[in-house]
Amino acid sequence: MMGPVKAALESVVRYAAAELGDKGIRVNALSPGPLATRAASGIDHFDEMLSEAAQRAPTHQLATVEDVGAMAAFLASPAARNITGGVHEIDGGYSITV
Repeated sequence: MMGPVKAALESVVRYAAAELGDKGIRVNALSPGPLATRAASGIDHFDEMLSEAAQRAPTHQLATVEDVGAMAAFLASPAARNITGGVHEIDGGYSITV
């Protein structure tokens, strides 16, 4: 079920960026991939899944909530003033291996 939901999110980001760009509003989405959170800890064998994903990622590490926050802060900053309409992977490159 996550495939169609992710596709819908990506589409909404593109359409919203196109619609709101002339108002100076930038629209982006962040995609951290597997992320160790309190909610995820309830998933059976989640630690094993995280370990396997980290091994597959080119950097051999996955994103942390701090990494996601840093990317969000960057996108909200003036340095990202011309970045809009994207879904930004923050996953140590894991997404290029699947």
